[in-house]
Amino acid sequence: MKRIIPIVLAALLVCTTACKNKENTTAMSNIDDKTISATIEALHQKFGDGCLERAQRSVPQTASLWTSKDGSADDFKEFCLNHFVDDSTALQRMADQLQANLESLWGCFNKMSVDLKMPLHVTGPEPTALDEMFGGYDPYAHFDDDMFEQKIAFAVVLNFPFYTLDEKNELGKNWSRKQWAYARLGDLFTSRVPAECNQQLANQLAAADNYISNYNIMMGHLVDDQGKHLFPDMALITHWGLRDELKTHYNEGDSGLAKQRMIYQVMRRIIDQSIPQKVINCPDYEWNPYSNAVTDKDGASVALASEPDVRYQYFLDNFHAMQQVDRYNPMYPTAIARAFNQDMEVSYEEIEQLFTSFLESPVVAEVAKLIEQRVGRKLEPFDIWYDGFKSRSTLSEDELTAKTQRLYPDKEAFARVGMPSILHQLGFSKEKADFICRHVTVDPSRGAGHAWESNMRSDNARLRTRIGEKGMDYKGYNIAVHEFGHNVEQTITLHDVDNYIMKGVPNTAFTEALAFVFQSRDLELLGYHNADPDREAMETLDIFWGCYEIMGVSLVDMHSWQWLLGEKDSPILAIYSHMIDSPLYLPNYPYGHIIQFQLEQQLRGKVVADEIMRIYPAGRLTPQNWMRHAVGSEVSTQPLLKSAAEALKELK
Repeated sequence: MKRIIPIVLAALLVCTTACKNKENTTAMSNIDDKTISATIEALHQKFGDGCLERAQRSVPQTASLWTSKDGSADDFKEFCLNHFVDDSTALQRMADQLQANLESLWGCFNKMSVDLKMPLHVTGPEPTALDEMFGGYDPYAHFDDDMFEQKIAFAVVLNFPFYTLDEKNELGKNWSRKQWAYARLGDLFTSRVPAECNQQLANQLAAADNYISNYNIMMGHLVDDQGKHLFPDMALITHWGLRDELKTHYNEGDSGLAKQRMIYQVMRRIIDQSIPQKVINCPDYEWNPYSNAVTDKDGASVALASEPDVRYQYFLDNFHAMQQVDRYNPMYPTAIARAFNQDMEVSYEEIEQLFTSFLESPVVAEVAKLIEQRVGRKLEPFDIWYDGFKSRSTLSEDELTAKTQRLYPDKEAFARVGMPSILHQLGFSKEKADFICRHVTVDPSRGAGHAWESNMRSDNARLRTRIGEKGMDYKGYNIAVHEFGHNVEQTITLHDVDNYIMKGVPNTAFTEALAFVFQSRDLELLGYHNADPDREAMETLDIFWGCYEIMGVSLVDMHSWQWLLGEKDSPILAIYSHMIDSPLYLPNYPYGHIIQFQLEQQLRGKVVADEIMRIYPAGRLTPQNWMRHAVGSEVSTQPLLKSAAEALKELK
């Protein structure tokens, strides 16, 4: 770790104050308190008592975003008097107009993004420099600027005021669907970030994503200290491919353990940036990750320079790009506030407490002891990815791959046969299954795989997974089932939600939860049915151990951004690629696992499709309001902790 600590600590020292100090927000408004009070009183005189509560909330919010470029204090007051809508019928018409226009704008922007990033995301010729430039272009970058310049944003803020997360959680318990839609319109313009800042951030994240998407290790060219090759020729992306390969080698005795230890050593080299740069994505060298020695094709030793801290430069560049955005966010003045209070709509403190209490539970140690018994040795750092609670752990991956390649030789086969079969087995009607499948397009992924939503009903969601020349191997199939779960959510919550502005789910964790529900059934969907009487206990422990692993990773990500990063016994948690290309995204995964477990309890004994169609059209409520609708209780780790303890007793 010695090579990476200076650059990370430099980031921490430079950025501590900016991350924690709200005073760094750029002052924009030229409207004083006297003008605000006078404007509210003028509205009160014009419209009567019925407008007062909304005006008292919306006028100060509108004023906070008004600058001298937009007009004088008198211009501000006149604008408010002319554009405040008091009549409920007219206000509903305004809401309907906004949603129709937003679908057109956002839908087209999204389609542009999909098209421009296609060379970077989908297999084909190597991306050119021009591809990367277009891939970094953000069609949304000027949206806020344009809306404020046209004064559309001011009209929205004035008539649909913003509610804090605490207010949404409390007031939202009794809100109608119309009130929720109005509140979501109030979330549209809470900041005024210049287009150049948005574009700079988009460029930086696109560059980080491209770096990660093309970071492959040539496994057939790894050698141990005896010069032995342990793996066949295959390119595995970091971290996903390396992690998933490591998982497959449990129950293989000493040979499997040797492979796992080699993968772990590769990960360490990536983390501390001692990996020779030229062995990345390149089959021209034989590399011993233990000694770090490299030979060429003729067996001659060659000296190769290490990767020059590129990984952590992206980490630092992400921060600097987000730091520029911080300055223009009066409601959410830090990247942390935007990631949690705005995007997840769960506070940092609530997430941290939820994860920490879980990790400190004595049940963790008990599950770890059980894993030690099952593997027959002391646990090593990479055993955070122990996969032995899954039913597939007793199946040969070669057998599974042979079946998936036979069923899905290309993307067309998965779209034509695989997706309808999955939906049919989960209980969807033929009509609904056909509808969903018509609105999902399958692409072969250059990266590990992902799902990309549509933002207008006339466009399709995209499913991306790796599809080799021989077809879709089991890893690609497993990813495809997960991503299809996302696509099902994306399609339902776009087409079956009553208000466009309510489309989607409370946050990413809720779409991850449904993707996990799909992924956990991947073997059943292939025709492998588990008759093990301990199945339910094993599935509980599988979710439990998955939560343990990803919660630790998430806290590393979170604490890195809080500048509290410290030394650990093993650096393995830093291997996660999301930290580089998707800052502060990781907490969505464990939060999603918690939600998944509560959903699975709700699904027990019911038709999966029926429950999905009952739950997901609720759309983008706040997390706790959504969970009360879905399962009758709020997000909690207690059901999983309790069930894991019971599962341990049952297995003993």
